[in-house]
Amino acid sequence: MAGLPWPASPAQAGSARSGAAGAASIADARPADLALLFQRGQDALAQGRLDDAEQDFRKVLAADPKAGGAYANLGVVYMRRKQWTKALEMLHQAERLMPQVAGIRLNIGLAYYRQNEFVKATPPFESVVHDQPDALQPRYLLGLCYFFAERWTDAAATLEPLWAQESGKLPYLYVLSNAAHRAQQKELDDRATEQLIKIGDGSPEYRLFVGKYHLNLDHYDLALTEFRAAAEADPKLPFVHFNLGLTYLKKQDYQHARDEFLKDAAVEPDLALNYDELGEVYRLMEDEKNAEQSYREALRRDRRLVSSHLGLAKIYQHQEKYAPALVEIDAAGKIDPARTDIHYVRGRVLLQLGRKQEAKKELEAAVSIDNEHRTEREKQMDAGTVPSPELLQDPQ
Repeated sequence: MAGLPWPASPAQAGSARSGAAGAASIADARPADLALLFQRGQDALAQGRLDDAEQDFRKVLAADPKAGGAYANLGVVYMRRKQWTKALEMLHQAERLMPQVAGIRLNIGLAYYRQNEFVKATPPFESVVHDQPDALQPRYLLGLCYFFAERWTDAAATLEPLWAQESGKLPYLYVLSNAAHRAQQKELDDRATEQLIKIGDGSPEYRLFVGKYHLNLDHYDLALTEFRAAAEADPKLPFVHFNLGLTYLKKQDYQHARDEFLKDAAVEPDLALNYDELGEVYRLMEDEKNAEQSYREALRRDRRLVSSHLGLAKIYQHQEKYAPALVEIDAAGKIDPARTDIHYVRGRVLLQLGRKQEAKKELEAAVSIDNEHRTEREKQMDAGTVPSPELLQDPQ
């Protein structure tokens, strides 16, 4: 998420003074003064003075609307504030002016990645890897995007070239082994798994990833053993209680699952997935009041959580509140229109509202999407990965 330096080309230079001048004096300033103003913004950005940086780069653009570096750095300012819409607006403008700069495309990918929009992050990361095939960060991020999108073969092929640099790190080996396993690449799966065992030091972090490996293979008792050991050694280890909750949920032990998600929420109160999973647990326990509250808490932290919108829709459908159910299912459909269960639930809600023709179209869409995906599922192992928020920490 680095900023861009002032371009050397005179065409990229502008004409504004670095002081607090009016619009006319900014427009009449010399290129050298504008370069100083740009550098002042760069310094402010490097020091974390985001308001000052924003002001300086805005002044640069007032003098030279084609200063791509100023747009790019404003994008970084907004990324650091997590103002993703503004960040992407600035970065796309910078990309149009400076399409050859890979760092701009990398930041576009990162802006989508930080919002868990892995499909949208993929093309910019792919373009950077194409231009810089040996660069570690964009290749690692692209591999993770493929992994989260369940493109197992692509994930394995993208991540394997990083073996020399990354094979001493637990998250890399965990992702690579799981991707290779699901892509039915036995040699790579065995190599990554053996390396994971080899570098094991018995630390809580190590036991967390070993447990995660077993959880993805549906070895629930082995996963519990590892997660419990990690939690006993470090009760405040991020994500260990989350993964214990997932394991208990898989075993249909809802009370223990609830308790673990609550423990992780105490450690990581801003992790939306804790409340999303709590909503599912409460719904399965037929505690719809707490389920609704948990789903709302999840969406307050991440409005794009399809599972929370879908969970709310199911609750309202069960309560025969079909209008709010349709609002939630429509929100889910806008985010992920290719999910079969969204079309199925929407079809059922429309049927209960008496909108039979629309309901028929939704149910037919569910069948059509399922048939389209069947061939691909037959090529690779059917089971997807469990949620992995521990992989969304800043890589590299």
